[in-house]
Amino acid sequence: MKNFLVKFGVIVAILFYIRPVSANVSLVVLGDSLSAGYAMAQTESWVGILQQRWANSHPDITLINASISGDTSQGALNRLQGVIDRHQPTAVFVELGGNDGLRGFVPASIQDNLLQIIDQLQQHGAQVALSQIRIPPNYGERYSDMFAAIFPAAAEQAQIPLIPFFMETIIENEALMQDDGIHPNREAQPIIADIMEPYLLKLAQGKLISE
Repeated sequence: MKNFLVKFGVIVAILFYIRPVSANVSLVVLGDSLSAGYAMAQTESWVGILQQRWANSHPDITLINASISGDTSQGALNRLQGVIDRHQPTAVFVELGGNDGLRGFVPASIQDNLLQIIDQLQQHGAQVALSQIRIPPNYGERYSDMFAAIFPAAAEQAQIPLIPFFMETIIENEALMQDDGIHPNREAQPIIADIMEPYLLKLAQGKLISE
């Protein structure tokens, strides 16, 4: 009986340590129109493309698109608890701030909202990564520079990875942009998916670290 209990205890311990490795990961993309798939079906967005791709290649990762076109950092903060309650994310990619910048919001307020979002997610136990965001230079060089500086500052303060802005190369190619000059078109979505896939896979696997 004693030997049986010892063997049983060993089996339970092994299962305990194996479980976290094999457990499913819930990865949420918390963003705005750049991730929501503006003017197209969500399945056509870069997130939708990765969802379809990972259904076969990474079935242990549930990729959820919680992005809303037009959302601001404050709007996302307001709805964040609902996202957490519904999806119980183990990892979150935050792609927010563009609409704040286009509306000329105060940079300090944007940064504060982002830090609150990150803190709330970390308190939930989620791994978080933040996207660099940039706005067109026609908003004024001074404001554009102040805006761009928000993201590395927030990432450094929260000690999370900062992911390069996936629109950097896309926006330079008119063939990949919608007529408004702000949003990527359908042709751009697979390219963005390829850009973002290695970052999100590392985030989901807990291997994406801040530099």
